[in-house]
Amino acid sequence: MIATETANILFLDIETVPLVYQYGELDEATRDLWNRKWQYQRDNTPEQHYAKAGIFAEFAKVVCIGLGYMHNNRFRVTTYTGSDEKALLLRFAQLLNEKFNTDRHLLCAHNGKEFDFPFLCRRMLINAVPLPRLLRMQGLKPWQVPHIDTMELWKFGDVKNFTSLNLLAHVLGFPSPKDDIEGSQVAKVWYEERDPERIARYCRKDVITLARVYRRFAGEANIEDAAIDEVLNG
Repeated sequence: MIATETANILFLDIETVPLVYQYGELDEATRDLWNRKWQYQRDNTPEQHYAKAGIFAEFAKVVCIGLGYMHNNRFRVTTYTGSDEKALLLRFAQLLNEKFNTDRHLLCAHNGKEFDFPFLCRRMLINAVPLPRLLRMQGLKPWQVPHIDTMELWKFGDVKNFTSLNLLAHVLGFPSPKDDIEGSQVAKVWYEERDPERIARYCRKDVITLARVYRRFAGEANIEDAAIDEVLNG
C-alpha cells in the first residue's frame, strides 16, 4: 500500500524486553508455560531459548514507543518511554484516538504486520487498554490489515524475503539507525545499564529511518536532518 503523501501516516517502532531479565527469575507457572512452548525444539534448551523472550508478547513488555509524523513539511519524532507499560500504552492509545482516528489515517512500521502491530494489540489486551480504531484488526488476514509495512513493500511479492530496516537503509543510502545499539541489546541496556534514554534515542533513529525509507517508496523527497524536530520522551 502506497499512500499519495505522508501527512496522514503515523510512523512507529517499539522496543520490548522480557518481563523478567533472566530465565531463573521466572515464577514457577510462567516458567512451566515457557518450557512447554519449546518442548519440541531439540536444538536448544528452554533456558537457552529465553534469549529471545523479548519478542513474545506473552512473556515480554513494551518499554518504548517511537512515533513520527509530518507536520507543515517538518518531521516530528518523539518517544514514550518508561517502566509503567500500561501508562505507555494508554498514552499511545490516547494519541491514536485524538489525532489518528479516521479512515484516511494509517500506521507504518517495518515488519509491523508480524511484530509491532500485533505485539501492541496483545499487550493492550493484557493491560486492559481498549484498542484504538487503527488497531482493531481481529479476524483480519495479514494482507487485509490496512496499514503499511516497509518490509512487505520491499518484498515486491516475494513471500520468502526478509530484510532488516538496517539493511534496507544501507542499500538505499540512508544513515544506519544501528550506530549505537541494536534490538538484541535492548534488554541488556534496560536491565543492566538502566539507561532508558539510550533505548529511546535508538528508537527515534529507527522511526526517522523508517519514514525516509517509506518516502523513497512513495517517490517523495528525503527528510533532511534540518527538517526533523526531535522531542525527547513525548
